[in-house]
Amino acid sequence: MQKVKGAADWLTKWFTLIVIVWAAINYFVPSLSLWGKSSTGYMLSIVLFGMGLTLSLDDFARIFKQPLMVIVGTIAHYVIMPLIAVLLCWIFQLDGPLAVGVILVGCCPSGTSSNVMSFLSRGDVALDVSIGILSTLLAPVMIPLLMQLLAAQYVDIPWQSLFITALKVVLVPVVLGVACHMIFKEKIAKVTVVLPIVSQVAILLIIGVVVAVNNAKLFSPETLLAIPVVILHNLSGYALGYGFSKLMYRLYPKGFRYSQQKAITFEVGMQDSGLGATLALTSFAATPIAAIPSTFFSVWHNISGSVLSAWWRRHDDKYGIPADAENGRAVKAAAPTTV
Repeated sequence: MQKVKGAADWLTKWFTLIVIVWAAINYFVPSLSLWGKSSTGYMLSIVLFGMGLTLSLDDFARIFKQPLMVIVGTIAHYVIMPLIAVLLCWIFQLDGPLAVGVILVGCCPSGTSSNVMSFLSRGDVALDVSIGILSTLLAPVMIPLLMQLLAAQYVDIPWQSLFITALKVVLVPVVLGVACHMIFKEKIAKVTVVLPIVSQVAILLIIGVVVAVNNAKLFSPETLLAIPVVILHNLSGYALGYGFSKLMYRLYPKGFRYSQQKAITFEVGMQDSGLGATLALTSFAATPIAAIPSTFFSVWHNISGSVLSAWWRRHDDKYGIPADAENGRAVKAAAPTTV
């Protein structure tokens, strides 16, 4: 088990680099992953089933213990990221499937990577997990609803397909995972050690499929425009998520303290891009180019999240800001005494 944990830690540490290398390999040898085009839904279901296995009733109870912060954080996620996506499509004049792909990744729930980034930055991981759970459970309803409202101007939105697919690959696996956790209890601990490896391998397979399917168009003049859009989308999410949490601190200082501000920043800015790619390949199968923004997002938000969490930690250490600080203010040194 120790070797498995070590392998999981190694994979997590180097995951972003591995994603880039794996994407490059599939770009030059697309036959490696083309076989999985029809199986991305199953791959993502494995990831979310694993997520369910790690959850207990206590995790859901946290949502009710701090409902205001969880609900407000979830609303912020589902308002800020979709609207930024629409704005960026307008600014960069994106159209058709590419615009749909940008909006689709903006309508997805928060990504599981945000939990890791929140932990590394000394944020409120419990709040991060709670918002992630709620946004994921709402995904089968929120994604088709938001897509119909925001993306119908570009293509006809198959909202029924989006709803059914999200229900099958998101809600059902999570519920089954939670049920297994409740039934087998302590025995699940032996399995959860392997889950990080399984989840990350599944995400790599999905990325490989998207790159392979879009091999000819991945770096065309049209799709290259998605790279700055994705970067701005993610960074704007961080900025507005943090600004929103600072505003909420003024309204409710007991709840939206420094560690909660960090958690909401990551929860707003980081998306479940694996789900976005899967939905694009299934519900918009005729135009697989719609999955490209999710693929770019998957690589980029792991890079930006790692940089931001490391900077936040160094910043707090430099200025002596404790993890439980009220609002991120540096601890003032005592004034020197005069004799």
